[in-house]
Amino acid sequence: MDFSLALLTKVDIIIEQWIAAVRLDDQIETAKELTYKGVRDSVPVVLVAIAKMLSPTEDNDIKTIVEKSLEHGTLRAKQGYDAEEIAREYRLLRWVIFSVLEPDLLKGSSADVIRATRLIDTALDEVIARCFKTYTQERMHELEELQSQLQFTNQELNRLVRASKDNLSQLAHELKTPLTSIIGYSDLFLRQQRQNSGKKDALSNLDHVERVLRSGRQLLHLINDALEISRYEEGKMKLQPTPTEVCMLIHNVIEMVEPLASSKNLQLLVDCDRAPDEVFTDPLRLQQIVTNLLSNAIRYTESGSIKLVCELLTNNEWSISVTDTGIGIESEDVTHIFDPYFRVVASDQSYLPNSTGLGLAIVSRLVKLLQGKIEVKSQIGVGSNFIVILPLSVKIGEKKAAVLNTQQVEPYNG
Repeated sequence: MDFSLALLTKVDIIIEQWIAAVRLDDQIETAKELTYKGVRDSVPVVLVAIAKMLSPTEDNDIKTIVEKSLEHGTLRAKQGYDAEEIAREYRLLRWVIFSVLEPDLLKGSSADVIRATRLIDTALDEVIARCFKTYTQERMHELEELQSQLQFTNQELNRLVRASKDNLSQLAHELKTPLTSIIGYSDLFLRQQRQNSGKKDALSNLDHVERVLRSGRQLLHLINDALEISRYEEGKMKLQPTPTEVCMLIHNVIEMVEPLASSKNLQLLVDCDRAPDEVFTDPLRLQQIVTNLLSNAIRYTESGSIKLVCELLTNNEWSISVTDTGIGIESEDVTHIFDPYFRVVASDQSYLPNSTGLGLAIVSRLVKLLQGKIEVKSQIGVGSNFIVILPLSVKIGEKKAAVLNTQQVEPYNG
């Protein structure tokens, strides 16, 4: 019995029944998304090569079986098959081949049937082995490409994070709380006003208004601070230096922050006896530096004092030192306190209210803009000392100055 001829004449029938069985198999999901040709691929060529193996006169076409099987594995990997789907496809193919050939096999002798069965099984096993080999290789290649792409993406993300210090997700989180308070209390106030139309404002309503105003101020400061950071990073700040009376500027800032210190019963000390009479600098940026340092010291100090010392140094430099008796800063946090949105955690492991983590970030950038440097000394439970060292006269036209920014931001006062 020539089973080779029987298989050759029934290749099309086997392919049709096999594809139908594959499409009906719920565990071969990928095949349902492919065309008839995409599922069939080179299986007919493989079947013809297997038929030649069954012929006692034809030469074995092992080369075709190997080549097409390797191609089939690569294709299935690109089509998105998983290993189990491929195994089920070949299991169905084996079943369909013997099912279609069954009438012919029953006509042959036992020896011929055993020989044909063994050859078909051996050929299919070889096909499956070769298919899985290239399938695995292609999958490994895809994984390598994916890993390479992920590494590139990670590098690009790191570059973008370094290039842009505006952390939008954190900023949105910080904006959410005060904005929610504004909306909630405003709505409550309006509803109560409607219910009590014609009556004078009750004390509770005035308290609601005060809460709205307080949250509004906090939101405004946060936005201004974020804009300051953004402008600096984008190079949109330019110094506008003028002769500046240091002592007068410091005393103006002290008057502004003194209510904050008084509300916490903190002693505010100022020593400007050795301060330079006049420096050539940007008064607005200098005022922001002093204001932020003092307000930050007040925020993190619950008892004791805040001391500001201004003095003339050698080498045409002068300094401002702000010392507090606050909670202090952990040594590992000192290198991060000038990063945007970084906040020192209080003793109860929570952030202090009204703290956004932008004040010191602005200070460090403004100090650099004024061509100076800032130093920090701190001890947990004892306090912190911030020292800003600036030139008596800033140099105009250096690369540090960028495009003129005409929008003046309200100084940060906590």
